[in-house]
Amino acid sequence: MKLKYLNHYPQGIQNQVLTLIEKDKLSSHLLNKYPKPHNITNDKNLFNFAMDIKNEYMKKSAPLSKTIYDGKINVIHNALGTHHFISRVQGGKLKAKNEIKIASMFKSVPEDFLEMIVVHELAHFKEKEHNKAFYKLCEYMQPSYHQVEFDLRLYLTHVDMSGKLEEWS
Repeated sequence: MKLKYLNHYPQGIQNQVLTLIEKDKLSSHLLNKYPKPHNITNDKNLFNFAMDIKNEYMKKSAPLSKTIYDGKINVIHNALGTHHFISRVQGGKLKAKNEIKIASMFKSVPEDFLEMIVVHELAHFKEKEHNKAFYKLCEYMQPSYHQVEFDLRLYLTHVDMSGKLEEWS
């Protein structure tokens, strides 16, 4: 079995995940670690959630103009979220906007997962590439960033295999 969300992890870790899958314990492992979903289910609350993180850790970065859930983002084949830098000419000035879109499937996951995605997209406002500085910024905003990213990859593996999007309710 190929673990597409975990293929860059060491074989020992992949073997542990395969064991959880074979014993049908991946779902219970995730539910035990993250027992309940967040309550940030609309765009306004999502924007406020992102702004709180931005204001705490990235005060001097460009303003965030929009953060929404987007049903068009296909997580399984594409991305968890997207960030956009939009520049428009208004009169004699160049107006820049920063926007974040999060896949709608993340309306009913644990808050740590949502925070990890928001932190990731916010970090792109400062660091465009996935480099050392980018991940250092992610860890600064969410100290457990790498563990949560791994657990989110476990969740995506579970969704991919079972077809079930919502374990938390």
